[in-house]
Amino acid sequence: MIVLDVLSPNTPEKTFRHMDIAKTLIRHGLVSKEQVDIAISTSAGRRLDRVLVDNGVLDEDAALKAFADELGMPFVDVKHELIDRELLMQFPTTAVFRHSLLPISRQNGSVVVATCDPFNLEALEELESVSGFHLVPVLARRLDVVELIKEHLGVGGDTLNELVAQRSADGVELLSDMSADDGDLAQQAENASVIKLVNELLLEALEQQSSDVHIEPQENGLIIRYRVDGLLRVQPVPESIMHFYAAIVTRLKIMSKLNIAEKRIPQDGRIKLKISGREIDVRVSIIPMIYGEGVVLRLLDKGRMVFNLKNVGMPDAMAKTFHELIAMPHGIVLVTGPTGSGKTSTLYSALNEIKDPSIKIITVEDPVEYQNAGISQIQVHSKVGLTFAAGLRSILRHDPDVILIGEIRDGETAEAAIQASLTGHLVFSTLHTNDAPSAFARLIDMGVEPYLVASTVEGVLAQRLVRVLCKHCKIAYTPAVEEIPDDFPRPVPEHFYKPAGCRECRGTGYAGRRAIFELLRTDPEIGKLCVARASSAAIREYALLNGMLGLRLNGYQRVIDGTTTLEEVLRITKADVS
Repeated sequence: MIVLDVLSPNTPEKTFRHMDIAKTLIRHGLVSKEQVDIAISTSAGRRLDRVLVDNGVLDEDAALKAFADELGMPFVDVKHELIDRELLMQFPTTAVFRHSLLPISRQNGSVVVATCDPFNLEALEELESVSGFHLVPVLARRLDVVELIKEHLGVGGDTLNELVAQRSADGVELLSDMSADDGDLAQQAENASVIKLVNELLLEALEQQSSDVHIEPQENGLIIRYRVDGLLRVQPVPESIMHFYAAIVTRLKIMSKLNIAEKRIPQDGRIKLKISGREIDVRVSIIPMIYGEGVVLRLLDKGRMVFNLKNVGMPDAMAKTFHELIAMPHGIVLVTGPTGSGKTSTLYSALNEIKDPSIKIITVEDPVEYQNAGISQIQVHSKVGLTFAAGLRSILRHDPDVILIGEIRDGETAEAAIQASLTGHLVFSTLHTNDAPSAFARLIDMGVEPYLVASTVEGVLAQRLVRVLCKHCKIAYTPAVEEIPDDFPRPVPEHFYKPAGCRECRGTGYAGRRAIFELLRTDPEIGKLCVARASSAAIREYALLNGMLGLRLNGYQRVIDGTTTLEEVLRITKADVS
């Protein structure tokens, strides 16, 4: 319960404007005069406390509590407050978003409003004027206020209100996907508010560190979901966004240079962005569905990617074997796993490990996701005949030492990879299989002779990504006996860890992902099994008996060391039956 013994924004005795930020912070022992002087010299007109927080010198909570104490205002954790949604809807969305002011509840004839900026009196006065309510401010963390506004009003809520207002003012009906003229639709897509709305959706996705954005038309509205740490989350958006769905899709088509008039067949494109100095590559996939075109955006944040094999996280013994494989003069090394399991990152890390001016490395990719200095990269163009197989045949005439094929999709590409290996090249590629032993059967199913597979494939690395527990809120617990799987290594540790959820991880309990692996190195016995067309299960059984660390067991190791949870490993791996 918020106690309202606070000053009104218009209190004459002591206004926020007269408070000296530097003196207040120093008086409360939060910073030194030297730190203040340094911050002032680099502030470039920004407010002192924000500079200190951004520089890591000042804790935001401590600063807000100091301001609250100085001004006689409550400091509240709005995450634990019950927001009156009906009350919130009575306030102009634009002002709420622009000034990050969150109306919380009615109390004693006034409205309690959370703000992260006690010095912006103009914003409070503006909201009080346009809403007609008497406002009483309380202090709260900026990120909490912003997140709750988006949660209750949706991403881009203020922009959508502007669009609705424009439509109403113009007396023009909202466009429908069935009858919209392409020229009018393109014109609407270039509307500044539509551009701003699309940008806000992309910025929010990047802020949440999403790998994908799903925009899906439904019978009764539009659903936007962000894939964060491998799982999809529904993103709150205003209901009115459906009316501008066609303009949003058209805007994305324009950005990715696709045909805005074509709505009957799938289209793929690419958008290159630069946001706050970071290069962002967006792969766009648009597919016609029952209620309209579905859009999936794959976000590749180049600034966050560091391709270093040491950071991949293999166990020491496995890393040693993998280093031996990638240092071979010829042969095929495969990385397998489902889409989005980090295969490309592992291969790029391997290439960086062996990259040297004395070695020529050429890649054939679809698409080239990350540009890598010192490596010749080729983009596949199937429409003009530049397929994986065709590209591979051509680059053999460029005298490469190491070749990366983005993916072995068919028998033609598999045969070309085999021939490249037999002619003295080291070939890296990916396959979509559930585990490492299945790669042999997959290549044979594509039409490659078993003896060729056995003689060229030197090793197969399978991988998955597990969510990493948030280091700020994970808690230890003792699991019940029935919770421990039969195949979990004994002795069982006394404590496991589980997610709790906090501000740092947005309440999920997880922050980021880490790979788990299994590495199968071909030996003479595996070669014989392959030539005999043995099943994947037989090859797997032999490999496990002879020292291969399975995906599940590697996952259990990450549970034991507190990196992830038992539930997470059980979710993405299958038990080995021997």
